[in-house]
Amino acid sequence: MGSSDHIPDDLLSHGPLAGIKVLDLSRILAGPTCTQMLGDLGATVLKVENPRTGGDDTRQWGPPYVVDADGQQSDLSAYFMAANRNKRSIEVDITSAEGQSTTRRLAAEADILLENFKPGGLAKYGLDYESMHADFPHLVYGSISGYGQTGPNAHKPGYDLMAQGYGGIMSLTGEPDGRPMKVGVGISDVMCGMYACVGILAALRHKEKTGEGQQVDIALVDAQIAWLINEGVATLNTDSAPKRRGNEHPSIVPYGLYETSDGHVILAVGNDAQFGRFLSFLGLDGLARDPRFATNPARLQNRDALSDILLPALRQYGTEEIITAMEARQVPAGPVQTLDQVFGSDQVEAREMAIEMSSAAGPVRLLGNPLKFSRTPVTYRYAPPTCGDSTDLLTNSANPFAEDIN
Repeated sequence: MGSSDHIPDDLLSHGPLAGIKVLDLSRILAGPTCTQMLGDLGATVLKVENPRTGGDDTRQWGPPYVVDADGQQSDLSAYFMAANRNKRSIEVDITSAEGQSTTRRLAAEADILLENFKPGGLAKYGLDYESMHADFPHLVYGSISGYGQTGPNAHKPGYDLMAQGYGGIMSLTGEPDGRPMKVGVGISDVMCGMYACVGILAALRHKEKTGEGQQVDIALVDAQIAWLINEGVATLNTDSAPKRRGNEHPSIVPYGLYETSDGHVILAVGNDAQFGRFLSFLGLDGLARDPRFATNPARLQNRDALSDILLPALRQYGTEEIITAMEARQVPAGPVQTLDQVFGSDQVEAREMAIEMSSAAGPVRLLGNPLKFSRTPVTYRYAPPTCGDSTDLLTNSANPFAEDIN
C-alpha cells in the first residue's frame, strides 16, 4: 500500500492480527510463548486459569516475584511474566459443568483455541478437538503435548528437560568428556511455541480462505528433533551419532570459545580468507600456506594440531584487543556477556529488547519482541495479568474478547 490511509485503524494501532480472538487454555511455557506472540501481533488473548490451583503453574516458579507498593508479594513471577503479556486472565474451572459451558461459549466466538493437556485429557470435559470441531467447525484448535497426539509415547507427559534429553540436544551439549548438558533456558518449550505459532497462523490463513478450522498437533519432542538441523541431517546420512564438542563447531575450524589473557573471546573464522587475516594478527601468516591448515577441510582433519598452536597464541592478548583487531580485519569475533551486560548494552536499548510496563502489582520490566515491522509494529497493550484479573468480563461484558486499550 502506498498510504496508511488505506490501512484499517485497528491494524495500525494493534498490529497485523488485530481482531483475531484467541482462547488460551495452555500453561507453563510452550503454549504461553505461542499465545504471547499472537498477542504481541495484535490478537486478543483470553487466558483461562484454574481457580482451584492458583492458575498457571509458573506463577509459583519464583523468586523473583513482583512486590507491590505495600511490600506484598504478587503472583507475578519472572518466569510467568516472560510468556504472558498481552493477555487477560479469566478464572474458569473446566472440570465443572458451568466452566465447560463458559469455555464453549468463548470458543464459539474465538478464532483460535490453544491447549497443552495430555492427549485425550480434555475429552472427559467435552473440550477435545473432535467435540469442539463438531460444534465449532471454524475453530483453529492448537494442541501442544510432549510426544504428540499419535505414536507409542503419546500418553506420556512432556517437559522441556525431557524433550531435550529424548530429542538428542543434550547429547550434543557440554564438554566432550563431561556429562550431557541441557541448554540454559527452556529452549525446547520456546521453540515448540514458535512452531505452534507458525502452524496456527497457517491454519488461520486456510480458515480465512475456506471457513474451515482444523487441529494443529505440535509435540515438544518433534520440535526438538526438527531443530537438530545440520547434526540431525548428518546423523541421518551417516548412521553415526555426532560427538559432543563443547563450544567447537563440527564443520568449521577455528570456530568457538577461546581463552584470552583476561577472559574469553568467541571467534567464528568461516572461510579461508578470514583465516588468513586472523593469522596475520597473531603473526602466524605462514600457517595459511601450511597444507595441514590451508583449507577448512584440512583444518578439520588437523583440528587438534591447529589448536595446539592457536590456544597459547591467543592467551597473549586481551579479549577487547582481539575483538578490535578482528573487527578491523572483518573476521567475526565477540564477547561472552553476562545478562546484566546484555541488558546494559546500547544495542539492546536501540532495538528495544527490554521494555517496561505497568502491571496491577507495579512496574515490570520484560523482554521485548524481536519482530520489527515497517507498517504494523508489535504492540504492548497488557502487562502480564494477575490470576483472574479479567474474570468479570464473563458477566459484565457482552463481548469478553473486546479490546479496551487503544
